[in-house]
Amino acid sequence: MLPPGAAIAYPARVATIAVIGAGAVGGYYGGRLALAGHDVRFLVRSEYAAWRERGLRVFSKDGDFWLRPVQCFARAEEVGQVDWVICALKATAIDEAAALIAPCVGPGTRVVALMNGLGNEERLAERFERRRIFGGMAFVCINRGEPGVIHHLEYGRVSVGHLEDDAGACGELAELFRGAGIETVVAPNLRYARWEKLCWNVPFNGLSVAGGGIGTWTVLGDPELRAFAEGAMREVVRAGNADLGALGSPARLNEEEVVARMFAQTEAMGDYRTSMVIDYVLGRPLESEAILGNPVRRARELGVAVPRMEALYALVRHADLARRGERRLLRAADLALPGSVV
Repeated sequence: MLPPGAAIAYPARVATIAVIGAGAVGGYYGGRLALAGHDVRFLVRSEYAAWRERGLRVFSKDGDFWLRPVQCFARAEEVGQVDWVICALKATAIDEAAALIAPCVGPGTRVVALMNGLGNEERLAERFERRRIFGGMAFVCINRGEPGVIHHLEYGRVSVGHLEDDAGACGELAELFRGAGIETVVAPNLRYARWEKLCWNVPFNGLSVAGGGIGTWTVLGDPELRAFAEGAMREVVRAGNADLGALGSPARLNEEEVVARMFAQTEAMGDYRTSMVIDYVLGRPLESEAILGNPVRRARELGVAVPRMEALYALVRHADLARRGERRLLRAADLALPGSVV
């Protein structure tokens, strides 16, 4: 079912695409590509029965659509070899990503890590040739509803890069996305695109959990939290620029422009719940290492002072471990034990 009056404009060449990780991000972008006429095959595990019965329904600011039926599979081996694999798993699943992608890879398959955090493409390169690997950074407000339902609230731009910074190959990926009506930017290089996305993810995902479970309006509306978020964002820019310099890239993030743009975009989002705070509230593992730990470790290697980033990483990592029962939290009964100070 398409938006009223809409029609599929079939592309000049239909691509076969596997979406590994059909959550909010994978479902939305994969859905857009299917709507544009491509042969999109979704690997759906936990929600497979619902997808088979009801398809994929997207409520979007750019027009609602309903893919029914939808090509979905419970096992990667059933998907078959494709032209493109879009890996939209959580970064917490990076250890299993290669095994899920491998059955879909043929001689010419290319792999796009549409994931949060730093280091995902390098991990995939441990299994697949570097020339095959791309990164995609989605700047989008999106949430998953009931099984098979996605709510696209705002934005939607994708910034793409290639692990070996092959501009021609990036152009092919950009053309694929743009043909589906997805705003797409080819970044100066992959590392630049990763750090640009971290400029938002580090402060807002981090504070959403470190603050005890809060939305963006709380961060923006509290002077202390807002100042902390801005300080952390500036640290990300400086660490990112140091990393780009160390890698021999002339590209640089403009600190003042990034801060102004990121805060203006966040003001327009409404009280957005970050992906990390949703995982925290629902008791899922957090992407603390990819979004916070890896950037902090890289900053330390480069000798860049990032005290706010370090504080966020320590707090969010602890919250994650505590949620999983690996850190003990005090209870009321503990306060009556010897050693308690009044």
